[in-house]
Amino acid sequence: MIRYLSILGGMIWLCGCGAESENAMTEKAPIQLLTVDPGHFHAALVQKVDYPEVDPQVYVYAPDGDDVDLHLDRIESFNTRDTDPTSWQTETYRGDDFFDRMLSEQSGNVVVLAGNNQKKTEYIHRSIAAGLNVLADKPMVINREDFNLLKESFDLAKTKEVMLYDIMTERYEITSMLQRALMQDDVIFGKLALGSADDPSIVKESVHHFFKYVSGSILTRPPWFFDVEQEGEGIVDVTTHLVDLVQWQAYPEVMLTETDVEILEASRTRTVMTLSEFAAVTQQDDFPSYLDKDMLSDSTIGVYCNGDITYRLKDIHAKVSVKWNYKAPEGAKDTHYSLIRGSKAHLEVLQGAEQNYQATLYIRAKSKVKTYRDNVEKAFAKIADQYQGVELIPNAQGWEVSIPAELREGHEAHFGSVMKAFIGYMEDGKLPAWEVPNMITKYHTTTKALEIAKSE
Repeated sequence: MIRYLSILGGMIWLCGCGAESENAMTEKAPIQLLTVDPGHFHAALVQKVDYPEVDPQVYVYAPDGDDVDLHLDRIESFNTRDTDPTSWQTETYRGDDFFDRMLSEQSGNVVVLAGNNQKKTEYIHRSIAAGLNVLADKPMVINREDFNLLKESFDLAKTKEVMLYDIMTERYEITSMLQRALMQDDVIFGKLALGSADDPSIVKESVHHFFKYVSGSILTRPPWFFDVEQEGEGIVDVTTHLVDLVQWQAYPEVMLTETDVEILEASRTRTVMTLSEFAAVTQQDDFPSYLDKDMLSDSTIGVYCNGDITYRLKDIHAKVSVKWNYKAPEGAKDTHYSLIRGSKAHLEVLQGAEQNYQATLYIRAKSKVKTYRDNVEKAFAKIADQYQGVELIPNAQGWEVSIPAELREGHEAHFGSVMKAFIGYMEDGKLPAWEVPNMITKYHTTTKALEIAKSE
């Protein structure tokens, strides 16, 4: 950092610029990013657009290798695209001591973590201890052993007066937002059912694929992505989003605690992958030695990336599931299913072939009385005011909620929404009061479920 400023100062002096110009050139935006070991493409999506509050100069610290190369290529593609190119400037340090180097230089004030999860909780704790803010991709923790360290990190963040926040993109998916809004309307939804272990009041399932396209190109995944000791099992990875949505929708802005959660059942299964399939998505010809423990034969591995959690949250029962397939059927993509049961209607999101693989929200009315239907259409006007362009389309079971294209932002665009929220929190100097206890509760749920699933 000292060397960088010395060079910049020398350039200004050589240009014969005065003090006023020098101050203008060296003035930084309030938020300066430090991207650490960006092994996941989510690290780049944080920078898919420019933000006035975020300095364009970004410092990247990483071990040398394919992960950092792919990250830098993605940032360059954002800078050079034809439509709305970004203006990021990247200074990269490569070396095995990348994390210590980042801490010693402190070239910025927000550490971005999106990559190998094996040491993520440790990196979070050390960054917070150094007085840095942290914006972390999910999951913040992948095992029960590190869960207490994460809780300590939240306590330390309060003491250090810095922010620790995770990237919950699914809160900005339009059908999830509309489900949440509809749940708050007693005329339409009624009261959230309590459900039972056999018949949960909230059911969410997420289906993903190893082979996929991102920003128009086939996504190259790092080999370690398939090692559950580095990426984390599915039950503590993708389910983080689902558990977050259950909390966010069922108990909006309510502070939750670990004692509000009871894990009723948890399970895990493998997805089998051949060497040729592995090579297609990693560009590696062989399985690395750390996957020996997962070998099912000389040419196949089994990855514990699928899981189910059935649990009680306060008074309600929920079930969340994640499943990974190798490749989606033609025309399909990653899908999300959600069912929320109310006393007057059920809210269901489907994303299958019948919906052209586009998330579609339905209101399944429990009553066909005309008075109820008339009241629903009147009450929906308030939601239509909030989400311009949404409409009700009557059907035999109730209604389909028609959503205009402009409200259907893709997964990649949701990172911009998270960034804008985070920027707002940084400007306020604090997170909403419920966010930290609910993050702790969320990761208690996932790591406790994994512990139970592994003991079965």
